[in-house]
Amino acid sequence: MIKCLIIDDEPLARSIVAEYLLKHPDVTIAQECGDGFEGIKAIKQHQPDLIFLDVQMPKINGFEMLELLEEQPGVIFTTAFDNYALKAFEANAVDYLLKPFSQERFDAALKKWQEKHTIETIDKPTIDLSEVPAKQPEERARIVVKAGNDIRIIPVQDVLYLEAYDDYVKIHTRDGLFLKKKTMGYYEQTLDPTQFVRVHRSYIIPISQLTRIEPLEKDSHVALLKNGVRVPLSKSGYTKLRTVLGL
Repeated sequence: MIKCLIIDDEPLARSIVAEYLLKHPDVTIAQECGDGFEGIKAIKQHQPDLIFLDVQMPKINGFEMLELLEEQPGVIFTTAFDNYALKAFEANAVDYLLKPFSQERFDAALKKWQEKHTIETIDKPTIDLSEVPAKQPEERARIVVKAGNDIRIIPVQDVLYLEAYDDYVKIHTRDGLFLKKKTMGYYEQTLDPTQFVRVHRSYIIPISQLTRIEPLEKDSHVALLKNGVRVPLSKSGYTKLRTVLGL
C-alpha cells in the first residue's frame, strides 16, 4: 500500500483529493492536515510515501514546511496559484496541480509519481531544497527555523546580522542565535537588497542595525552595529554598503 497525506488549509480541497483517491485502492490516506505545522508532525508520525501539498497556508507555506523536514517524501503540489510552478519543479516536485484540476489530471500526476518512485527505489536521487531562492513576499519577510522540537518564525526586522558557519548560517536575533542549513548566497538572493547587504563573505547585515562605519589599517573598515558587534567589511562589501547608503 502507498501511504499519503493531504496537507491543505481548505477542507473542500482536501475532500476533492480524497475523493479522487477512491479510484486508487492501492493508496491509503494516513491523515489530512490543515496547515504546515500539523503536516510536519504527521510526516514524522506516519512517514508517508507521498504528500499532496498546498502552497499558500496559514502560519508557514508549503515550501517553508518542506525546508524543515529531514527526509522528504514525494510531493505533488496542489494550489490555486500558477506563479509557484517554477519553484515547485526546481524543488524536484513530482507534479504541480493547478486548482481546479480534474480526475484525469490527478490520475496522471499520481501515475508520474508511481513511475518515478519505482526508479528511485533502485537509484534514489538527492532532493535538496536548500538553495531554491524564496521569491514569495511572506518568505522575504521571515525566516523559519527549527529550535529543538519547536518551530520559530523570525520576522526579518528581528535579525541583527547573519554569519556563515560551515554548512549553516548563524541567524543572530534579539531572542538569541539560530542555525539554518542554508548558504550566505541563498540569503543574499532572498533578502531585500535595499535592507540587507552582504558586507563580507561571512556576514550579511541589515541597514537598520548599522550605527557607523569605522576605518582600520590599510584602507580596511568595520561596521559597528547597534548591539555593539563589529563586523568586518571586505573591499567589495564596503563598496556595496556605501552604494546602498547613497554615499
